[in-house]
Amino acid sequence: MKKALILLGHADPASFNAAVARAYQAGFRAAGGEAELVDLGELRFDPVLRRGFRGDQALEPDLVALRARIEAADHLVWVFPTWWVSPPAVVRALVDRLFLPGWAFAYRPGKALPEGLLAGRSARVLTTMDSPSWWYALWHYRALHGSFVNGTLRFVGLAPVKLSALYGTRARTASQRERWLAEVQATAAADHARCRDTARPLRSDLAASRGALAP
Repeated sequence: MKKALILLGHADPASFNAAVARAYQAGFRAAGGEAELVDLGELRFDPVLRRGFRGDQALEPDLVALRARIEAADHLVWVFPTWWVSPPAVVRALVDRLFLPGWAFAYRPGKALPEGLLAGRSARVLTTMDSPSWWYALWHYRALHGSFVNGTLRFVGLAPVKLSALYGTRARTASQRERWLAEVQATAAADHARCRDTARPLRSDLAASRGALAP
């Protein structure tokens, strides 16, 4: 069974982003997959990577558990509002603390670019923006696409990575939001059809990282 892991980056359970996450979960399950929803705001961990990439900051139990869920997933889904042309702090903190060298990526001798160690998994980003699409493209140069899609998710080997944005969220009517939730369910079904269902043994890089990074 194909497994999706949905990471919700908005702590308010009554938010539209929470409704988007639940809609995606329903659509993926209706297509025959397994979909687990994790509210990142409920995780307990130090958001500060205090010693950079020296690898001596132990992962809290919630991060260890989430790492195992990511390893078991075929498809990662990120749901969050775009604030200040970037993901919310809880999303960035999770990336800083968990997407570490030896687990998420590795530099190889003689190669300028790193190897993404989370390869074999696909990803979908679902985000809301108050800005109109033309403002995001012309004034902000599609910054989220560059920093989060390319600079983070594709950097660690996730592929393909698709982004769906609801622009001008603040001005959307209730009926327009309901239509987008229906579209999200259809998107989830399409993602289920495309994503691969394969077992992935841990790479030696990931296994070696456990001793240095686990509590």
